Order: sequence, then structure tokens, then C-alpha cells
Amino acid sequence: MSVEYEDYYKVLGVERSANQDEIAKAYKKLARKYHPDLNKAPDAEERFKKIGEAYEVLKDPETRKRYDTLGSNWKAGRGFEPPPGWGGGGFGGGGFPGGGFSQSGVEFDEFSDFFKTFFGGGGPGGDGFRVNFGGRPGGRRGRPRGRDGQTHEVEIQVRLSEVYQSARKEVALRVREQDPSSGQWVERTQTYTVTIPPGTTDGKVLRLTGQGSPGVGSGKAGDLLLKIRIAEHPVFDVDGTDLRVKVPIAPWEAALGARVEVPTLDGGVTMTLPAGVSGGQKLRLRGKGLPITREKRGDLFAEIQIATPKPLSPEERELFEKLAEVSSFRPRD
Repeated sequence: MSVEYEDYYKVLGVERSANQDEIAKAYKKLARKYHPDLNKAPDAEERFKKIGEAYEVLKDPETRKRYDTLGSNWKAGRGFEPPPGWGGGGFGGGGFPGGGFSQSGVEFDEFSDFFKTFFGGGGPGGDGFRVNFGGRPGGRRGRPRGRDGQTHEVEIQVRLSEVYQSARKEVALRVREQDPSSGQWVERTQTYTVTIPPGTTDGKVLRLTGQGSPGVGSGKAGDLLLKIRIAEHPVFDVDGTDLRVKVPIAPWEAALGARVEVPTLDGGVTMTLPAGVSGGQKLRLRGKGLPITREKRGDLFAEIQIATPKPLSPEERELFEKLAEVSSFRPRD
């Protein structure tokens, strides 16, 4: 099957010889620029998806190596077919890492046909992500007994904005289960609608009662446990229900005090800096974090970073030199 070739190096704006740090740096810069929570341009979300797709492949040395074997002479947008003997398979030989969500916070289902063909676990050698429902294949079939079904746990990744909004999220999982009439093992896609409740933190487990393996005889069905992983955000770091953000300021703003804009999940807010604030100091914005309950939220901590202007204009240099002459401040004393 012919699909359009995707040049992931071009998407991230890096050379094919770029190292992993350069790839990560390029991704973070572009993800911040085009993140739908921050950029309201009509094409921002589509650009963000492409950036996330490129990073999913290039961030890991093994998948990057497999991608590079496809060749460097293809041009994006042209028809492309797998080379002879290609064994695509999913990440790590087992498909997506659960729940249909990538590490970059973009859903795998939204990636290109090129990605799905070569890295999505649907091609030769890969079987995608799955949950086994209904016991073990090949077991002896005897008289049904009253036995409860198994409970299964999988990880899903959600965006920070979805946790903040307590959003309703559709999660599609490939499940493998045994047909009770024929005994044959079949695969199907099961879709669950999940509400991300207030107080959800990274690692929290949501229980879907009765959505695990079916029971045998009079036994009740098991449960499905969804372990939440919050995707990395280009602006905010997550600490439980608190958020942290870095705020760069000028040296004179640190010395004199200033009013600066700080990003929050509600949009920018103005924060007053006290005179003499230091680099690394954290200022608290109460109630600007993630929901704890429907009425209460965590806090946002703004970490001050003092940025030095460069290059200096002749006038700026003269003023800094004058300040150095007249100031009695000795930071290392």
C-alpha cells in the first residue's frame, strides 16, 4: 500500500545528523509555539499533531534508526511503499504504550497513515496495543463455573488541559477475548467514555467497574483500571495539583520591582514583583493550579529567572559599567 512519505526531520527543523538533545530542544520549542492551549491560529492544532508525530519517532534511538533505514531521498508528500522485508511493528515490538495516547500528548489515532503503516503496530511484525479479556488462549474448556472475571490495568495519557477542565475523554482500546460460543479468540476495539474527575494527578487510577474480563457462570465481570499519565506540557511542570512555570525578567525589574505577565491555564495574569527579587525565587499564585475539588484548586508557582540582555548596545554597556562603579553591592561577600 502506498502512503505519503513524512519527513520528520523537516517537521522539527533539524538536520538528519542532529543528536537527541537537539531533537528534544527543537520539539519543545515548536510544541510550545503551536500548542492548542497557547496558540489559537487555525492551523496550530494540526501543526502540533505533526510535531508530536515526528517527535514520537525521532526521540527514541531505536525507532529513529528504523525510520532512517527507509532512506533519505524521499520527499514529503510523495507516494511511498515499504521496502522489501520491512518489519514495522509497534514501539518496543508491542505497539502503542496504552490507551491510544503518545508521550507528546497527541493521540496516535490522529497521526498520519505513514506513521500508522510503519510505526503503528498494524503492519508486519506488530500487533498494536491490546488488553486480553477472558483468560488464557488454548486452555481446556470445561463446564462453566462461577468465577469472577479478571481486573486489568492500562495506562492512558491525557493533556494537562483535559485534567484542568475535568474533560470527558474517549479512550479506544484493542481487546482480545474468547467467544463463549465458539471458543475462538477474537480482537475488537472497545471505546470507553471517561470523565477526568477533579483531583486527578499523575499516577491516579480510575476504576471502570465491570469493564474487565467477563465472569464465568455466575461470576461477575472484573474491572478495568485506567492509570492516568499527564503528558509533558511545553510551559508548565506538574507537581500533584500544583503547577510550576519559569518567568524570565530583566535585571532592572529584579532590582526595582515590576508588574509582569505570567501564563496560567486561564490565560495570562499580571503579577507584582517586589523590589530585590532574586533568581530562583518562587512566587505563589493561589488557586491557579489544577482542580482539587469542584470548588478548590491547587497553586501556581512562578520561578523567577533573571535574564541578561545580549548583545549589549554601546549605551547599555556604558550604563552597566557605570552601575558597576557606583554600586556597593557585593553578591559574593
